[in-house]
Amino acid sequence: MEIENLIKLIETVSASELTGLKYEENNVKLHLTKKKEQVQVSVSNNGREEAIRQKEGKIVESPLVGTFYAAPSEDAAPFVSVGDTVRKGQTLAIIEAMKLMNEIESEYDGTVAEILVENGKPVEYGQPLFRIFGD
Repeated sequence: MEIENLIKLIETVSASELTGLKYEENNVKLHLTKKKEQVQVSVSNNGREEAIRQKEGKIVESPLVGTFYAAPSEDAAPFVSVGDTVRKGQTLAIIEAMKLMNEIESEYDGTVAEILVENGKPVEYGQPLFRIFGD
């Protein structure tokens, strides 16, 4: 979807009485929801997520919808970085959902090969968060 069309769609939903809209085209999903006169945009590119899953390594996926945090606080060091060795059960990140902080633990022993989400960004259920090369 072209950016101009996306902007028009957001403006149209903002000006309307609609509280939500879901749209899918060419493996790109768009979900708009309006809360208190504010539109939230969530775009997922299924093609990108499928490409991520096909690379080597094991994927740690988001168990819920929320906001991804790589560290316990803004001024703290991240829980893990690329190249760190992790153990099953070790905290990798936090996802905030409905004002609750949910620790995301590694499901595998191995080395963090890739962090797939930026700090402070929204995540969806099942979205790939980390790639870990197992031992």
